[in-house]
This record gives sequence, C-alpha cells and structure tokens, in this order.
Amino acid sequence: MAADKQKRHDGRLKIGHYILGDTLGEGLFGKVKIGEHELTGDKVAVKIVNKKKIRGLDAGGNIRREIQNLKLFNHPHITKLYEVISTPTDIFMVMEHVSGGELFDYIRTNKKLDEKESRRLFQQILSGVDYCHRHMVVHRDLKLENVLLDAHVNVKIADFGLSNMMSDGKFLSTRCGSLHYAAPEIISGRLYAGPEVDIWSSGVILFILLCGFLPFDDADEATMYKKICDGTFDTPQYLNPSVISLLKHMLLVDPTKRATIKDIQEHEWFKQDLPKYLFPEDPTYSLNMIDDEALKEVCDKYESTEEEVLSCLYSRSLQDPLAVAYHLIIDNRRIMNKAKKNYLADSFVDEPHTPRPHPERVSFMVADSPRQRHTLDELNPQKPKYQAGVRRDTWQLGIQSHSQPYDIMAEVCRSMKPLDYEWKMVNPYNLRVRRKNPVTSMYTKMSLQLYQMESGRYLLDFRNITDKVTETEYENDTPRCDSDTEAQTKSSDGSAPSSLASSADSSSSDLAPQPGSHTIQFLEMCADLIKILQMEDKMQ
Repeated sequence: MAADKQKRHDGRLKIGHYILGDTLGEGLFGKVKIGEHELTGDKVAVKIVNKKKIRGLDAGGNIRREIQNLKLFNHPHITKLYEVISTPTDIFMVMEHVSGGELFDYIRTNKKLDEKESRRLFQQILSGVDYCHRHMVVHRDLKLENVLLDAHVNVKIADFGLSNMMSDGKFLSTRCGSLHYAAPEIISGRLYAGPEVDIWSSGVILFILLCGFLPFDDADEATMYKKICDGTFDTPQYLNPSVISLLKHMLLVDPTKRATIKDIQEHEWFKQDLPKYLFPEDPTYSLNMIDDEALKEVCDKYESTEEEVLSCLYSRSLQDPLAVAYHLIIDNRRIMNKAKKNYLADSFVDEPHTPRPHPERVSFMVADSPRQRHTLDELNPQKPKYQAGVRRDTWQLGIQSHSQPYDIMAEVCRSMKPLDYEWKMVNPYNLRVRRKNPVTSMYTKMSLQLYQMESGRYLLDFRNITDKVTETEYENDTPRCDSDTEAQTKSSDGSAPSSLASSADSSSSDLAPQPGSHTIQFLEMCADLIKILQMEDKMQ
C-alpha cells in the first residue's frame, strides 16, 4: 500500500499528490526537495528521511513521536508539517514551502541588521522557541540556516530533525547541532535538560543579527572550543548597552544561571515594540477546566477514547502524548486567533482561500457554560462520565477528513465524473451540483461546502437546494464535459484553483420537482457520491 504512493511522473518521482523536483538542501537523515501538487500547482518542501539511517542511530521511536506532535504544531513562525507519507525505505515529510530563503543568506547579503529589524526577527524566533518548549520539544539545532524567511521577511523556524521530546527529571546527553551555535554543556559532553541549549543558540543568532559575525569563532578548532566553554566574546562598541546585557545573560556558561525565556520576555530591550500575538495571554485558561473541542480533536487524531484522554489529564500526566496534543490544540487556537488579528491581517497569508469554520458546530458542553468547558473534577473517570445538562453534537449530513482541503475537493470532483453530475465552482471550497433525472428531465440540486471543524479536520457538508435555481446561474459558469481535466491549476495570483472540472452539458431546462421527490433524490445523490469516495479511500 505505502509503496504504491511512490511513483514516477514524466521521469520525476511522485509522492502522493506531489511531484518532486530540485533538491533544496541536505540534512543528517536525507534530502529536502521542492514538491508541486499535481492538481493545484502549490509548492511544498518534501523532506526525505531515510529509515535505514534512523535505525542506525536508534532514533525511530523518537522521530515517530515527534512527527505525531509536530503535525499538530500551528504557529505563525514555525514551518508547518502538512502530511507524512511512508514507503518501505523512506519517510516523506510534506512541509510548508517558505519562499524567502535562509536567514543565513539574508545576513550574508545585508551584513549586520539595524537594531529594530534585529529585534523584530529575534522576537519572532523566541516566540517559536517558547512554543516548542511549552509543548515539550527542544529543537537542538537552531542556527541561521534553519531559520527561514517568507516573502515579507518574517521568520519560519525549520528542520526539527535533531529535536527531541523533553521530560521532567530526565536529561539529554546527545552531542548534536552545529559547533558555532552549540552550548558549552553540549560540546563538553555534559547532561542537559533541553531549553537552556536552545537559549544559547538563540543568543548566538541574536549576536549575528546585530553584528554580522559569529561571537565564537577561530580558525583553530581547539581555540574555538575554549572560547565557547569559557563564554568569552567581544561586543562592538556600537551595540546598545541594554542588548549587551541581554546577550551576556543568554550566553552564560552556567546553564542554571543562563537566561530563561521568561527572563528574556521581561528584558527592557526585548519588550520594545513587542507584538501582542507573539506571547498572547489567556486569563480564562485553566488547567482545571476541560475544553471539549480540544478533547474531541485529540480523540479523533489519536484514535483514543475520551476516557483515556480524561484519565491522562486528571492524573496530571502533562508529558503523555495525549496531554501534549490536548494542550497543543488549545494553544494553537489561542495563538493563531491573535496572529490573524495582529499579524496575518497585515502580512502575507499562505492560503488566501481557506475553508471557514462551520457555523452550526456544537461540541460537548455543559448547558450553562458559555466557554464550553467543564472542570476536571466533573469529568473524573472515577465518576459517571456525563452529568445532566450535557448534550451531544447536532448532526450534519456530510463526510469528515483529515486530508488537505485542496486534496479533498479534487477527490470529490474525480468521484462525481462517473456519476454524471454537473457542477460549477462558487469558490474553491463550495460547489453547486446538479443531476438530471432521465425520466422526468428534472434537476436535483445540492451544495457541497467544505468547512474547517478544528485544526486539521474538515467537514464536507451536503446541503439540499430546494429553491429554484434558474438556468441563467449556470450559463455564467457553464458546466462542461472534459474527461481529461480534473481541476485547473492556479489562478493568476498563484493562490488557488480558478475553477474545477465538470461533466455533462447543461442544455436541459430547470423544472421544479414534485413535492417530496426532491429530498429523496438529493439523499440518493449524497449516497452515490459517498459510496464512490469510500471506494476511492479504500483503494489508496
């Protein structure tokens, strides 16, 4: 099954829906290649992780667990992991493609940056590092080459190939990362907890942003080792005394005295012009309250029961994968809501056409709880699971998927072809569909709308159109029969499909169905489409 996903397309390797192109770079476990979606033309970065190398380093278990959690990461300054495709020899990680290149090249071109721009980029980097640490991931390879820039020179932290999961009371010992950015405890082979080594590397990056050169560097490697272990570096006279104090606190040799993220956040230099979305506060958040939407999403994505997740949360096992995922989901919502208002609204948005949230979504809730939360004590697995006043979701007619939105809509279009459905695109995630009854020559119509339920989960909603839709509406975007076309690629702005393929011609007139028959025919249309979609899913 997995091997079938690795094919050739015009001589180029094809993985899933992505055709691989040039190599963007090489890492410890394999290469990173540019990928292009076969239908939409969207660009992605595909990291190829060699399984044999993973086994040789005895890193398979860690990487599987990290991938599982990184798939839930959703931060404006961390590259997104969209999909993971496995073959017998490799793991293909389909990630966000960041077009602006590496921070390393940006510094090499511009030399040192002014203080204001250095602070802006460093604030974004630290926000991403803080997000990782709060969710028990330490990067361990922060350097200019692993900090990417988008088209508007905003940060995207990348390459978590050397990252690891942290646990309270357990120390890491692996000597990894790049020498110029490595903390003294790493190069000297001492144990370390995790966050402190990322702080050191972040301090090195800040120094380079401000000065244009490395704080610890020497042609003789032994001398450079000594400089790092002694923590000796010179600061140019033009640096602001305030930022010098921050650098010296971040680059302390003693990890127990080194600055923490909280120390940096409270530093006077760092706080200047700090955007609110980077470290948003939520006074209503409490470890004693359960967020029902997050609970459901963890159950869906990890195929676990509510009892398992609640038991983990009730026992305060905050490092359990289920607990990490639960708190990630809540944090994603909090951060991205702020980012949309304060950052994404004035910046480049990777997906200008995204499915909107479902307006009728109702999660498990206590009837009198405006926040849709209940306390851990109320949900103690030792007690009856649900109290009076708790109600279940309202039902919707549709199908749910964790696939990417474009992939879902493309699959729907392919599935409608053999059914002789006609359709036109209202927008990339909303189709108007109709089918002609050969006996009565009447049309049955429905709307297919893709909604975002939670992060990474989508609902394709089937809606019966009972009002009369005139033929003029279809003439403006006439359905066509084109068996060789599944979907047009990108629109002129390169952001989304401009139209989707359709089938059959539209010469017949629109006649009103008999009372009651339209609903039955609508349900038959839904059933036929769902049946084909299920068959396609089993074949993949």
